[in-house]
Amino acid sequence: MRIAILSVEPSTYSTQRLKEEGEARGHQVDIIDTLHCYMDITSSNPKVRYKGEELPRYDAVIPRIGSSITFYGTAVVRQFEMMGTFCVNESLAISRSRDKLRSLQLLSRKGIGLPRTGFASKPDNVKDLIANVGGAPLVIKLLEGTQGIGVVLAETTKAAESVIEAFMGLKANILVQEFIKEAEGADIRCFVVGNKVIAAMKRQAEAGEFRSNLHRGGEAKVVRLSKEERMTAVNAAKAMGLNLCGVDILQSHRGPVVMEVNSSPGLEGIEKATGKDVAGTIYEFIEKNAKPYTGRGRGQG
Repeated sequence: MRIAILSVEPSTYSTQRLKEEGEARGHQVDIIDTLHCYMDITSSNPKVRYKGEELPRYDAVIPRIGSSITFYGTAVVRQFEMMGTFCVNESLAISRSRDKLRSLQLLSRKGIGLPRTGFASKPDNVKDLIANVGGAPLVIKLLEGTQGIGVVLAETTKAAESVIEAFMGLKANILVQEFIKEAEGADIRCFVVGNKVIAAMKRQAEAGEFRSNLHRGGEAKVVRLSKEERMTAVNAAKAMGLNLCGVDILQSHRGPVVMEVNSSPGLEGIEKATGKDVAGTIYEFIEKNAKPYTGRGRGQG
């Protein structure tokens, strides 16, 4: 099959690993810089052009859409969808997962475990917003933050009030969440492909840090999931409509709670921690679900 990887960072482990694995399985794999695509929106004949040339028809597209280019990236994915190309994650599902508030609302509607969360534009009483999630300590998050950036742990009510007022003074959109103390600075990344958890790792924050992101010095090791944790991850992926994602879970006294659903999860940490061939499983999913394009359009070899 002819497969495109949409990525603005062709040299990253994840992008290179997907290209190498696809080629090892006999596919033609092209890395396409999402930001250098532009859409030819013509009635009954949509196309994607790249660096001045019309792209050939692809059997499948693997979107690696970074959070900073969500709007444009999902528009490119949507154009491929209009052309009838199988996209591992659809544009609408990517958009859902990128909107932290919307994703939490969708997960809540499906009855999936979540930390208690508050959101307000201009709360009449900041103390009430804080009390609504159980009081301090609590976590304050920028809606647009990624990889632990824009996430603050407020140890006291006074500290929480100061941070919330500072963010609101900057007209930033924030979430206020209960702090799951019993997680002890650890979370579980579940890698879901095709409604199955194919690999899982436990990430532990370094001493003095509550954010377990590997980008922030967290350490990862393989973990055995409980049935409830596995079902929580699968149901979270279904709620977003994602075929491929990383679901981040905290272990709380009341069971697993979902912190985030990531539509472009990295492969390096999970493959190294678990020894699983995650890239290979992604291609198995594509081979099972994508239908090879049989037409011979312009640009087809």
